[in-house]
Amino acid sequence: MKIFTNILVILAAALVIFNITQLDFKNLFKEDNAVAFIGIAASCCAILILLIFRMSKKIEDKMNDKL
Repeated sequence: MKIFTNILVILAAALVIFNITQLDFKNLFKEDNAVAFIGIAASCCAILILLIFRMSKKIEDKMNDKL
């Protein structure tokens, strides 16, 4: 499961980088940049959710070891 979440985090980070390259830095608040901003936000949320999931699995493993 750890390898799977690592792969997903790497893919989400790659999507963040890709969406940053799609931004027009001269006109950041133009409508064309909305899709890139949404993609960046969604990828960051995915990374955060995956990291929370990984932490919860570690906590669950420690709780099962104590029992």
